[in-house]
Amino acid sequence: MKALPALAGAAGMVFVGGSVAVSGHLTDAPMFTVQALRYTVACLLLLAWARATRSPVRPPRGRDWLWLTGVTLTGLVIFNVALVQGSRHAEPAVIGVAVACVPIVLAAAGPLLEGRRPAARVLAAAVVVTLGAALVQGLGRTDAAGLLWAFVTFACEAAFTLLAVPVLGRHGPLGVSVHATWLGAAMFAVIGLAAEGPAAVTRLHADDVLAGVYLAVLVTAVAFVLWYTCVARIGSGRAGLLTGVAPIAAAAAGVALGGPAPAPAVWFGIATVAAGLALGLTAARTPSRPHPRLVLAAVSPPSRQP
Repeated sequence: MKALPALAGAAGMVFVGGSVAVSGHLTDAPMFTVQALRYTVACLLLLAWARATRSPVRPPRGRDWLWLTGVTLTGLVIFNVALVQGSRHAEPAVIGVAVACVPIVLAAAGPLLEGRRPAARVLAAAVVVTLGAALVQGLGRTDAAGLLWAFVTFACEAAFTLLAVPVLGRHGPLGVSVHATWLGAAMFAVIGLAAEGPAAVTRLHADDVLAGVYLAVLVTAVAFVLWYTCVARIGSGRAGLLTGVAPIAAAAAGVALGGPAPAPAVWFGIATVAAGLALGLTAARTPSRPHPRLVLAAVSPPSRQP
């Protein structure tokens, strides 16, 4: 396996993990308005990068709209809503443990979408990574509603990767990121106008803006491209193992911001995640026939460039 795609995915997860501490500064901000601005800024940055590097961004067509809308609706909109609603019924660790189960789903379902059989070694590694991530996160208290929102968060996190697989062949990591961000900005803008009103932007404070800039630049524009590059190069199954890096990054960010040193269980969890990554990422990728949807995307006539 090539190391650079895995490092790209790991870097993306580091940014995502660091966002946990940053998002804490947005608890009193108008959430939908902040998200709309976040994805708008991220989309503009991605378009500027595409122009500077002369990378084509193809317009969606046909079933592309379904996949890209699914990525946006689940991975961006519902996911963020579930995080907020879940935090009202469950401690953060409950949501974190739910998300930690994503590697198992990606290891099982990802290869099927790519036209391959799931690899037993990667599945085993996904279980190890999930256990390690759960140890890093710890356990927390919740009620029935909290468990429901935790499951929604888990499902949306998995869908963010799986629903992108059929369109990565035609649009590439940059194209998928561009379309997901402008669709996300549009959806959040509509919800924000209806739920928070057009004057919500005037209620933003300096720390809200700084947190939003971090989310827009590193967690969205940069992390999206890094993550989808990793998925396209090493497959969604093995890329999913790298989600175990996010809780480790979150724990490190908490310490950097003045939090307590990790407990022994956390250190054991970090070692377990590392063992799972070593087990799964060193497995040779099994060659197979491309998935039919990816073949159709490759042989379809080129569309009009924007």
